Amino acid sequence: MDTSAAGPPAFSDAELERFMALALEESHHALPGCLPNPPVGCVIVRHGIVVASGFTGAPGMPHAEAAALRALPVSGAADDLTLFVTLEPCAFFGRTPSCAQAIVSSGIRSVFVGTLDPDLRNDGAGIEIMRRAGVDVRVGVLEGPVRAFISQYLSSGQKA
Repeated sequence: MDTSAAGPPAFSDAELERFMALALEESHHALPGCLPNPPVGCVIVRHGIVVASGFTGAPGMPHAEAAALRALPVSGAADDLTLFVTLEPCAFFGRTPSCAQAIVSSGIRSVFVGTLDPDLRNDGAGIEIMRRAGVDVRVGVLEGPVRAFISQYLSSGQKA
C-alpha cells in the first residue's frame, strides 16, 4: 500500500472492499434510531488501520461522517487519512451541517463512497463539493451490497 505524501494512498481492490465492508457494518448500527434518515456508516483509515468510525444518529444528531470525524484522535495531520462512507455525503445544511463541507474542512484528501444519494438535495452535489475542493473522490466501492442494504431507506425527494 502506498502511503507517500505525493497523493492519496493506493489501496488494493481487496483493501477497498474490506474498508467499505467495515463502513457497511457501521451502517447497521444506525438502525432504527436514524430513521427517517438512511442508515449510513463511515470509517476513517490511516496507513491501513481504522482510526475512527461512526454511523448516522437520530434526526438532528451527527451523520456518520461527522460522528467519525469527531471520533478521530486529535494528533496528526488529516492529509494521510482516507474516509470510506456507504452513502454520498450530504451537500446541504438541514438539521445538521453539510457532511461534504465538513470533510473538506477536515483536511481529508481521499474519500471512497459506496453509492450516490438520489435525494434531490444531493444527487452528486456532495461529490462535487469535495472534488472542487481538491479531494480525490471515488464512487462505487461495494456498490451492490451497499445498495442492497440501503436502497429501501433512500428517497429521491426531500427527507423528513
